[in-house]
Amino acid sequence: MATAPHRNSIDTGAWQRTTIAEFPTKTMYTTSGVLDDDTSGLAGIVSSTHVRDGRIRSPRTGTPDLWDARPNRATLKEGDLTVVLVRRTGDAAFVTAEYAGWTATRAIGIVRAAPHIVRWLRIWLQTPTAKAWIDEDVTAHVEPTMSLDTLRRMPFPLPPPGVIAKYHRTFTLIEETIDLYQEAAQKAVELADAIHADLSSEGPAWGKRLLGEVARAKTGKGSARSLAPRTEETSVHAITPTDLFALTVPHLERPRLSSPADTTEAWPPGTFMLSTRPDGAHIAVTQHPASPTRCVVAVRPIDDMDSWWLLHELRSRSNDIAQLTQGRNTREISAYALRHLSITWTDSITRANFHDMTDPLHAVARQLVSKSATLHELKDALLHDISAKAGVLL
Repeated sequence: MATAPHRNSIDTGAWQRTTIAEFPTKTMYTTSGVLDDDTSGLAGIVSSTHVRDGRIRSPRTGTPDLWDARPNRATLKEGDLTVVLVRRTGDAAFVTAEYAGWTATRAIGIVRAAPHIVRWLRIWLQTPTAKAWIDEDVTAHVEPTMSLDTLRRMPFPLPPPGVIAKYHRTFTLIEETIDLYQEAAQKAVELADAIHADLSSEGPAWGKRLLGEVARAKTGKGSARSLAPRTEETSVHAITPTDLFALTVPHLERPRLSSPADTTEAWPPGTFMLSTRPDGAHIAVTQHPASPTRCVVAVRPIDDMDSWWLLHELRSRSNDIAQLTQGRNTREISAYALRHLSITWTDSITRANFHDMTDPLHAVARQLVSKSATLHELKDALLHDISAKAGVLL
C-alpha cells in the first residue's frame, strides 16, 4: 500500500490509496454467503433483504432452524462487515452480537478485518465515488449484481486510525439519532393505527363505501429511468415504488427523483401515494407537490377532514389491496381496481373526532421525519466531502 504524496491544501497527506486485495490474507478475509436468498425467512440466516440503512434487521430471532447450522465459511462473526452483492449493491452493515453465528446467503459478501478498517469501509461504500465504481462493474443479466472480485479490486483511501475513529463516531451519532427519530415517529403512527382499529370495531353498523365514492385516484405513468435526480430547483417530486417501500412511517420527505414541472400533473401536498408488494400495500402522504410514476397510484380524499381516517383504513386493508394487483409479478396496482375497494366508513362525527385525535400524532411524525431528512442531508454532505478528499488520492 503506497502512500500518495500530499498534492494540495486538503489534508490527506497521511491517507493511503489501497484495495482489499492488497491486504495480506491474514489481516483481511473476504468471502460470500453459501445459502439461497429464499431461505431468508428462517431464523439464523442473514440475506440481502435484511441489510438496510447500515443495519442488519431480520424479522426472525433465535437459534438457527431447518438447515445445517454447522460453522462454515459464511458463518458471521461479531464485527464482520456484510455487503449486499445483489440488487442494492454496496449496502453494508456491521454484524452485531445479535447476529454472530448466523449464516449469510449468496447475495451477501463478508469482509473480516481490523475494526478500524471495516468501520472505514462501511463509510466509504456510501460515498458517491464508491457507488460510481460499483455501478461501472455491476452486471444485470437478471438483476444488478456485484462480484466479490469487484469489491476486492475497488480502490479506496485509507486514513489513519485516529481519523477513522472521528468519522466513525460522527456517522454513528447521526445514524443513532435518525433511528431514534424514526422509532418515535413509528410509535406515533402505530398509536393512530390502534385508535382506528378500536373505533372500527365499535360500530358493527358502520357503513361500507367504495373508495371511489370518497376519494379521487389516478394511476401513475412513466418510468423512473426517464426522470432526473431530485434538486432544489425542481418543484414536482416523482414518486416511485422504491420511495414507498423504504419507509417506516407513512410520510414521504425525500424522494429521489423529480418530474419536469411543465410536463406532468402535480398532486398537492397531503396526497397519498400507494404501491404494492407481496407483503401488502405501502402508502405515504406527500409533503410537497408530487406525481406518481408507474406502479404507483395517487389517492386524494374528497374532503381533507377525512384524510387520516382514510389513510388508516387503507393501512388496515394492506393485504386486501395487494390482492387487487395485476401484471408481471402481480405488482401493478391500478386506480380503477382501487376505486372499487370496499372500505369501512363511519359517521361524520366519528371521522371528525378521529381527525382531532390523530392529527397531533401525525404532526409529530412529520416533524420527526423532517428532522431525519436534515440529518440525512448532513450525512450526504460528509460523504461528498470524503469523496472530494479521495479525489486527491484516486
